[in-house]
Amino acid sequence: MKGILIAAAVALAVSILVTPYLIRFFARQGFGQEIRADGPASHQSKRGTPTMGGVAILASIWAGYLAAHLISGEQGGGPTASGWLVLMLTTALGFVGFADDFIKLRRQRNLGLNKTSKLVGQLLTSVIFAVLALRFANSSGLTPASTRPSFVRDILVLSFGAIGFVVFCYILVAAWSNAVNLTDGLDGLAAGTAAMVLATYVIISFWQFRNTCLPPEANPGCYSVRDPLDVAIVAAAAMGACIGFLWWNAAPARIFMGDTGSLALGGLIAGLSIVTRTELLLVIIGGVFVVEALSVSLQIVVFRATRRRLFRMAPFHHHFELAGWAETTVIIRFWLLAAMCAAGGLGIFYSEWLAESTGG
Repeated sequence: MKGILIAAAVALAVSILVTPYLIRFFARQGFGQEIRADGPASHQSKRGTPTMGGVAILASIWAGYLAAHLISGEQGGGPTASGWLVLMLTTALGFVGFADDFIKLRRQRNLGLNKTSKLVGQLLTSVIFAVLALRFANSSGLTPASTRPSFVRDILVLSFGAIGFVVFCYILVAAWSNAVNLTDGLDGLAAGTAAMVLATYVIISFWQFRNTCLPPEANPGCYSVRDPLDVAIVAAAAMGACIGFLWWNAAPARIFMGDTGSLALGGLIAGLSIVTRTELLLVIIGGVFVVEALSVSLQIVVFRATRRRLFRMAPFHHHFELAGWAETTVIIRFWLLAAMCAAGGLGIFYSEWLAESTGG
């Protein structure tokens, strides 16, 4: 437990303290955000706001994670395969996002990497993660990931096989990284929503640690997952980093996370769902991200079929802005929805454990 608290506290402190230096540095370098010409008119005033703040989030996550292991010494084993792999996935996608942001800034436009380049980056990262996650079995034979899909636990009647899992992993990583990227359109919306999802994963992974199937702790309703405590430390560090960044990213934002942050956070969330065996439960926990991504898909499908727009503008949050809602109103209400989704997912997780542990 001490490691989780240290990770969150250090990441929070580093994020709050480092971000202002990035704001000044990026401002001097002219690394300002380009704004969509077809977006809400109120957003044009944000042109030039420093971007690529995801660098601060990534640095804070690593600082929190490493500090937790250096200071706490919990479990006596240091960093684990699951923790390293999730951090690798997060950092690699952060580099993909950084390349996208940097091209936007150099060319002074709102488009960076083309779709093919971005998808190739996500493909390579997710394939490497998937292959490695099926290795590194511990003494009980558990690997960081499983070839079976999962809701709260592995669905035992289904199995993808190794190749199928790699494909499934790519779909998850690409879907979640793009969903968080699409949500990052209002000040603090993605950071605040991600913090709630990550807080939920701190609780889930710590609960799995307290109810592990490894002897002598094995009890009815226990969880067969590898390294749950280390995964909780990763989630806590990321949560602290998002909250610290939100201090500067909340409306009116002094800095944007850019694709550097949004792609990294999406990959992190996908990775956490895989190593905790909760891939399908994440659809509920991260419901706001799901709705934002679906709104874009539906907008495209309906427009191509009917030549009419389903929403005033996609992603969904812009629809409400164009309907006359103030930006802060949209943000707060979406945060409330994110909290409800996280609470609902956590409730489902706990009720399933309760049923399993009591034989109900």
